[in-house]
Amino acid sequence: MNHLVDLLLIAVGAAFINNFVLHYFVGICPFIGVSRRVDQAFGMGLAVTFVVTIASFLAWFFTWFVTRPGAPVTAWVWGLFAPGSRTVLDLSILNYLIYIFVIASSVQFVEMYLKRFFPALFKAFGVYLPLITTNCAILFACLEIMKHVSGVRDPAAAWGLDQALALAVFGGLGFALAITMMAGIREELDLCDIPEPLKGAGITLLTAGIMAMAFMGFTGVDRGLAAFLR
Repeated sequence: MNHLVDLLLIAVGAAFINNFVLHYFVGICPFIGVSRRVDQAFGMGLAVTFVVTIASFLAWFFTWFVTRPGAPVTAWVWGLFAPGSRTVLDLSILNYLIYIFVIASSVQFVEMYLKRFFPALFKAFGVYLPLITTNCAILFACLEIMKHVSGVRDPAAAWGLDQALALAVFGGLGFALAITMMAGIREELDLCDIPEPLKGAGITLLTAGIMAMAFMGFTGVDRGLAAFLR
C-alpha cells in the first residue's frame, strides 16, 4: 500500500506541484514557441510525453544496469577482465552522454512515426519537432531519475522502474497540461487589446508567470495526501 501511495505522490508532484515548466522552468522553448494554437500545443504535449517516457525508461535501464556504482552488467564485465577483484566501478560520468543519445534516438523514432501515420501533424510541428531533442525538460526527467537511482546513499531507497515511469509519464502530462492551457489563453489574448510594448513575447511571459503563481496553490497537496492515505 505504501508503495502505491509513493507512486501517487510522485505522479501528483510531477504533474502539478513540481510541474516541469511552471516550477522548474525547463522546456520553456517549446512552451513559448508551440503554444499559439490549442491543437498544436496539445499534440506537442503528447509528443513530449511519449518521448520523455521512452527516454526515461531507457535512462533508468542504463543507469540501473550499467552506470551506477556496482551495476550488475558493469560488475560482470569487469569480473571477466579482473577475476576476484573487489573494485566497485562507477560509470556515472557517462550518464549525460547516454541520456543525450537516448533522447535523440527517441525523438527520431517519434518523427518517423508521425511522418508515416500523421503527416498533417508532422507538417504542423515543422521545425519544432526536431527541437524536442533539445527540450531540457526531457533531460531534466532523466537527471531526476539518475538522482534517485545512483545518487542515493541507501541502495534500498533507489527508485525502481515503476517510480521512474510515474515521474516521466505524469511529468510529460503536466507539460501537456501547461502548454495546452497557455495555448488556450494565447488564443483569447489574440482578441484582446494588448498594449504595444507587451505584444508577443512580453504578454506571453507575463501569462506564464501568472500561471506559475497559480500552480503554487498546489503546494502542500502531497503532504495532505500522504497524511490521508498512510
